[in-house]
Amino acid sequence: MTRLALFGIAGSVASIAITTGPARADVFKVSFEAAGVQNASTAALCANTGAGPCTFGVESFDTRASNASFATNFGTGSTITGTYTSVPVVAADQYGGGGGTGKYPAATSSTPYSVALTTTLTTGINYFGFWVSALDTGNQVSFYKNNVLLYNFTPSNLIAALGTCSTANAYCGNPNAQFPKSNNTQLYAFVNFLDTNGTFDSVRFQENPTRGSYESDNHTVGFATTLSGTNVPVPEPASLALLALALAGLGISRRKPGRAANA
Repeated sequence: MTRLALFGIAGSVASIAITTGPARADVFKVSFEAAGVQNASTAALCANTGAGPCTFGVESFDTRASNASFATNFGTGSTITGTYTSVPVVAADQYGGGGGTGKYPAATSSTPYSVALTTTLTTGINYFGFWVSALDTGNQVSFYKNNVLLYNFTPSNLIAALGTCSTANAYCGNPNAQFPKSNNTQLYAFVNFLDTNGTFDSVRFQENPTRGSYESDNHTVGFATTLSGTNVPVPEPASLALLALALAGLGISRRKPGRAANA
């Protein structure tokens, strides 16, 4: 997998439990990169930061043990640090693994995981991106600040934007040479998330409802003022209160999902 370079000099241990506090209406933008891209476009992310800091770091999971909690600096020295909690890490296969090698995390309904973020950047952290593979309708990612839910993203709009799988759709199937177009009924894309009016300090991954696993890789963090790629429609902030109530019920199911399930 490719590790992004550190550009210039450009947050608490997360709990797996969903917060019961009120949701804060941060406005998030979401975009996806061209088919086959498996890392963030740092040149585009840095394009409009002007004289400000531009630092992005990446966690590739290649050296991580499965179901471990660990600290990482994302390759940024001490500028950005993260604490991952109970991450189910597996070897690259047809379902995931950036570049077709190494390892990647795969959350399930019974094994969600989170990463708590801290930074010395005065701007805080407002960007998170990752390669999502074998995308299904259960792939849930949530963003928090001080244990308060800011935003929850469900993949229905992303799936609609990427299009129905067919032989003509370049997003369908594993794009890596080691697994040429295997699992071609599911979508593979690099996705960017930007908090446009605030910052976050924790990100949580979970599979709900169960359709398989939530495969991702090349987790990228930093501060940005714009996104690259194609925009995805996202829910209005007013819907977050309802989403918070819905999220309170997540994690109840303890079923063991089938990795090859499609939706």
